[in-house]
Amino acid sequence: MTAHSDEPPFLGRDCRSPYPRSESFRRLVWLCVQNTVFRWSPRPWHWWRAWLLRCFGASIDDLARIVIFPTAQIYFPWKLSLAPRSMVGRHVNLYNLAPIRLEYGANLSQYCHLCAGTHDFTRWDMPLIALPIVIGRNVWLGAEVFVGPGVTVGELCVVGARSVVIKDLPSRKICVGSPCRPVKDRADPR
Repeated sequence: MTAHSDEPPFLGRDCRSPYPRSESFRRLVWLCVQNTVFRWSPRPWHWWRAWLLRCFGASIDDLARIVIFPTAQIYFPWKLSLAPRSMVGRHVNLYNLAPIRLEYGANLSQYCHLCAGTHDFTRWDMPLIALPIVIGRNVWLGAEVFVGPGVTVGELCVVGARSVVIKDLPSRKICVGSPCRPVKDRADPR
């Protein structure tokens, strides 16, 4: 007999953390670093923040060719992969409950939110569903774009400001809206 047997069901009943204590502790240590030396570092010190992320397990090959602003928030650095020339702009939130990869030249504008997790709302305990996100080569996400779990954005795609991306987007398209959809082709930059 559970403690809930005498009350009606509620979402989150008997919910359990999917993370072992060791990962939760690692996350706590990262949170302390992110909210101090990462956040307080001078704006031009992108290499420093990339180095801190790599110290916590992020896959970053070339520290000198990454741009990551001090106000960016990364949930699990060890589930982040940044290719050279990728950029994480001001106040970007990378809620990477599953891996998030930014390919070469991918550019996330201010206040973008990449959310690699959701919950199975068909069950009372609402277990976590974590699906990876891939932002392709030379993709540009405009300001305040939301990208949901399991999405891949194709190379050279441009996603308009405040779009909500819940399905894969094709390469070389300009996409806008909520839900986001392709509206026209994107020519190669000059």
